[in-house]
Amino acid sequence: MLSPSSKFVMQLNKYVGEKVIPRKTSIYKAVRDISKVVTEVLREVEVQEPRFISSLNEVNGRFEGLTVVSATEFEVVLYLNQMGVFNFVDDGGTPGCAVLKLSDGRKRSMSLWVEFITASGYLSARKIRSRFQALVSQACEKCTCKDFVKLLPDSSEVKLRIRDKYIVHIVPAFRCQGIWPRSASQWPLSHYPWPNPQQINDVKNEGFNILSKESIYMKDKQASSEGDSWVMSFCEAEDRLLQDGSRRKCLSLLKTLRDRHLDLPGQPVTNYTMKTLMLYECEKHPRELDWDELCLGDRLNGVLLQLISCLQCRKCPHYFNPNVDLFKGKSTQCLDNAAKQCWRLTRELLINSRSLEKL
Repeated sequence: MLSPSSKFVMQLNKYVGEKVIPRKTSIYKAVRDISKVVTEVLREVEVQEPRFISSLNEVNGRFEGLTVVSATEFEVVLYLNQMGVFNFVDDGGTPGCAVLKLSDGRKRSMSLWVEFITASGYLSARKIRSRFQALVSQACEKCTCKDFVKLLPDSSEVKLRIRDKYIVHIVPAFRCQGIWPRSASQWPLSHYPWPNPQQINDVKNEGFNILSKESIYMKDKQASSEGDSWVMSFCEAEDRLLQDGSRRKCLSLLKTLRDRHLDLPGQPVTNYTMKTLMLYECEKHPRELDWDELCLGDRLNGVLLQLISCLQCRKCPHYFNPNVDLFKGKSTQCLDNAAKQCWRLTRELLINSRSLEKL
């Protein structure tokens, strides 16, 4: 006779086959479609301005620099060259953001991005974004796929609508390898056994990215210099930490449940929220045997219960930079509604042994 946990694993695997894998397949097809269009647009941008070189490359079936935000929304990072003449300055002024300042003794003329450097010596994320947006606007009118790609207006960022179905956000960025931001210096907590020392070294050596995009924290500031700031992103570090055991499978299940039951007005719960809470769950359950398939039900419930707690407290700290609140800017009503819906979902999973058959 099968144990309750074994029965649940069978249900989980059936759910994976019927719901999770079709979702992944659909997203993969969308990624291949949009990547062709984005590559074409960026090729036209490079013709106009050789400093903006496409870095969207397919490696082992995955596109480097492309992040799936949702089933219909994607982010593509465009890596820029020659950050070396700038110092990375993380002074904590704007949560989750940093600036690039011309190194002492360096002249503006030594930088590839000379016209985007402010009088104070900062490389302006806003100025680079503005120039890039103008180039993409022209590229969308000239490229061979112009009939089904449009640059969305009313934004300082580059967002494309492709085939009236997908939104792709293209973000200029720099890689920051071999350094670690001061605002994330508390990671990892010394008394936690996960991640292990090797994982910590790999993550810190790999570094992070800084993106030219708007931050919800910048909207509260009046100073024009805030637009010169760059937003820190740890997506690759997060992916690296979630590679082992059944962690990726657990995250795929959470994303599928989110898309089907927590895709709510105002987007209080995103796939990134789920990913963040997964990292906290890994800290709470550091042993590899805690991530065996027989434990997946417990891990799912753990993340969902933590999500309810965060929604009720109206705060969800970023994993690497806890000064950043993922719920910043979300309305109280929006978060309360999400908490109620998440509790309905969690309660169903907890009390109904056959819940996955209808979720």
